[in-house]
Amino acid sequence: MNKEIISNEEAISIVSIFIIGTSTIIITGLDAKQDLWLATILAFIMAFPMILIYSRLNCIFEGKDLYDILVICFGKFIGKLIGIIYVWFAFHLASIVVRDFGEYAIISGMKDTPLIVFIIITTILIIWVLKEGIEVMGRLSQIFLIGIVILLFFTFVLLIPKMNINYVSPVLYNGIQPVIKAAFTAFSFPFSETVIFTMIFTNFKYKKSSYKIYIYSLILSSIVILITSLSTVLVLGVNESLLNYVPTYVTVSRLNIGHMLQRLEVVISFIFIVGAFIKVSICLLAACRGVAKILGYNDYKFIVTPLGLLMVDFSCLLYSNIMEFIEWSLKIWKYYAFPFQVILPIFIWIFAEIRNKKLLNR
Repeated sequence: MNKEIISNEEAISIVSIFIIGTSTIIITGLDAKQDLWLATILAFIMAFPMILIYSRLNCIFEGKDLYDILVICFGKFIGKLIGIIYVWFAFHLASIVVRDFGEYAIISGMKDTPLIVFIIITTILIIWVLKEGIEVMGRLSQIFLIGIVILLFFTFVLLIPKMNINYVSPVLYNGIQPVIKAAFTAFSFPFSETVIFTMIFTNFKYKKSSYKIYIYSLILSSIVILITSLSTVLVLGVNESLLNYVPTYVTVSRLNIGHMLQRLEVVISFIFIVGAFIKVSICLLAACRGVAKILGYNDYKFIVTPLGLLMVDFSCLLYSNIMEFIEWSLKIWKYYAFPFQVILPIFIWIFAEIRNKKLLNR
């Protein structure tokens, strides 16, 4: 497999945008209602051990990704079989997010344009970026992350006068159970979706770089998600937030400062578009690398176009409407993704440590 090396800063930018992007419009902690901020913090705490496991998997066998580790630990047959499972997970997540992108474009104002148009245009751009290599994505992500943080900070400051602190009180009025339930949802989406990066990260400047990349990205993205979701609830309140498909968009749309600053919801649209683009690109890259390694090829780029076109078809078949998508994302995804994000990684990590110890003792 051709080596594609990116700097730690570029990797942190990619992972951070991957986490932040789609979570700016789908707030996953609203089950906790006014305790949403507690659920986000708890989700961060829950995700931290898994982030350490993902980091360890990326550095335990130098220069090897998850697909390589599976073959090293379990042999070609079982290793490639588990690899196929992860190819499916990456491909499915890519299809979900690109469909999400299309649905958002329609909701945010382009109602007369067919869904398939948005999906095809996005996929063509993603195919081009992947054929150029992850280095291009890394450089773009560094620039975009700076812009995203500045825009979100600017928007948060402007929203302060519209906030009502009573919307987040009293604390734990409904008990701890809704907080735990909401935290589990946020743990699965978006934090633990970073398991995808174990399939593409292989070459770092230093062996322990993966820890720095995952941890810094988790901290930064958690802060951004906490501020974004908390701002939404403080402005709209819990009930109105629950009634809207894209509450963050609605929140920012209420900002009108004179004749100079209007239609600031474009900020949320920009962040979501960039985040969705990076996320689909990474997921499709992970799937393509997996297919190439399972089939025994050294280069994945020839697979990008056919798999991208297959993603277009599959994404259109996933749901019949936006309500089904929201239901799947917030109610079903966490249970569906749990084996891919938690059970299998822990299982693989244990076997990888045993295998690594045996190799070192030879």
